[in-house]
Amino acid sequence: MEYVYVLQSGKDGNFYTGWTNDLRKRFSEHQNGKVYSTKRRLPMKLVYYEACIDRKDALKREKYLKTAWGKRYLKTRLRDYLMG
Repeated sequence: MEYVYVLQSGKDGNFYTGWTNDLRKRFSEHQNGKVYSTKRRLPMKLVYYEACIDRKDALKREKYLKTAWGKRYLKTRLRDYLMG
């Protein structure tokens, strides 16, 4: 199983989208400052994830979520969370 996930920075509120085959381990790496892309934006909060059957599907989904359409999808999907 592969996962696509979205984190939100507690420092600047921006999102980070990634993929992994071990969501708990990867989230721990983010939280412990071991990921270059997010270590200056800690703490990170897991706000969304999807499970995919294989890596190819996860990579396609990650790429989509990083597009303008994907970002719009996430804002709609997370509307209640973002409204507080």
